[in-house]
Amino acid sequence: SADTEVFAEDIRNAGGRQNYPPAVQQLVTLGPDLVRSVLIDRAGVCFDRDQKDQLCLTKEAAHTESRILYSGDQSGHSIEEGLYHLCQKYDSIQFVTQTTAVDLLMTSFHGLEASVRHEPARCFGVFVFDQIRQQVYPIYAEHTVLATGGLGQLYQHSTNSHFARGDGIAMAHRAGARLSQMEFLQFHPTTFYHPKARRFLITEAVRGEGGVLVDGSGRRFLSRWLKDYEVPELAPRDRVAWAINQELLNTGAECVYLDISHKGREYLEGRFPYVFQTCLSHGVDISKVPIPVVPGAHYQIGGVWADLKGATSIPRLWAVGETACTGLHGVNRLASTSLLEGLVWGTRAGEAISEELEEKPETSHPEILPWKSESASVDPGFLTQDWLTLKQTMWNYVGLIKTESRLERADGILTELERGISIFYRRAQLSDALIGLRHATHVARLILKACRRNQKSVGCYLREEREI
Repeated sequence: SADTEVFAEDIRNAGGRQNYPPAVQQLVTLGPDLVRSVLIDRAGVCFDRDQKDQLCLTKEAAHTESRILYSGDQSGHSIEEGLYHLCQKYDSIQFVTQTTAVDLLMTSFHGLEASVRHEPARCFGVFVFDQIRQQVYPIYAEHTVLATGGLGQLYQHSTNSHFARGDGIAMAHRAGARLSQMEFLQFHPTTFYHPKARRFLITEAVRGEGGVLVDGSGRRFLSRWLKDYEVPELAPRDRVAWAINQELLNTGAECVYLDISHKGREYLEGRFPYVFQTCLSHGVDISKVPIPVVPGAHYQIGGVWADLKGATSIPRLWAVGETACTGLHGVNRLASTSLLEGLVWGTRAGEAISEELEEKPETSHPEILPWKSESASVDPGFLTQDWLTLKQTMWNYVGLIKTESRLERADGILTELERGISIFYRRAQLSDALIGLRHATHVARLILKACRRNQKSVGCYLREEREI
């Protein structure tokens, strides 16, 4: 349809026209029907509706029309809650919590018999760490799906959850999976800035609903940097993030401000309840004053290479959502396509796995050596300092704008950090924090290597030849 083609064109324009065409076509073709059949009809997600009970639609950056469903300003939370309650209805689905994935089980690495290790490599499950019992044990599986999200916690400023540290990417790479586009990390222009508060996302919809970016004196500044856009606040997010970064470098300010106070308290409390209340809890009444914001690490476009069904380069290993790289986003993701991608590829992967299970008989899992636990105590100070070193190194040297000298400095720091953590990991008592730090440092090195290979600014990957 015309609407579908316009949507596809918006995705291509935002993605620098380097998107994988079949992936774009799959999203725009399957996405709308799956939103209705899965999220609305089956999971009962309560998207906002108007007085006539029609679904409300909003516009975000680089969209040419209003097409985005929302649930207040916590759409992701509402979708997650709806899907969780839907899955609870099925006895065949078991939830395992307070458990950390350590490494994928691979015939090539973990098979006890040499004959098994020589077979074509395949995944047959995962080693996990039980945080309560402090033990590692295997979970065997005919098929394994990585849906571990992004890696924003590698950076000092991020919109991501505490556990978004690249676990799935690290495990897949150690298992030998193909990765793609690891240097392409999208920085969201607006994360809440407060010296003593955790960063959180100020949704792009705030700008979509008329919020404007201003400097410390209340003057709009984006037009100085983004002259080609009629409404610079609605330019692609990589351009807005770049412009804010330029403004901060130019002025030496710690942050800029997002002003939507002209909309009034009643509207803001109703439309953006989470943003309103969370800002208020930190002393910022957004109906009276602008919101202090800085760019933050937001979405990893690269990741574990996956095809249109979510299959990776390793047999029986699948990847969906942000941990995967499907080619959909090209070199810069269009706003709000991430949740839709997870829905479409998650559905395709589930269908493909179901078909394979029906067609192929179950295989026996190879015998493996039990996990060897170590007992050296861990000094919490080491973990805290190593995490700080990682986050600050990635933010300062592998952040929004890369230069060769910054990347070279990061290489020295991260090489030494990874070496030390690797030695420590082999003899220490495990914890979620230590496992996560091992994953994160491994992925940081992968991002750095990809950045050093790519000498050209394109999409959300920004390279400068000179120092800034």
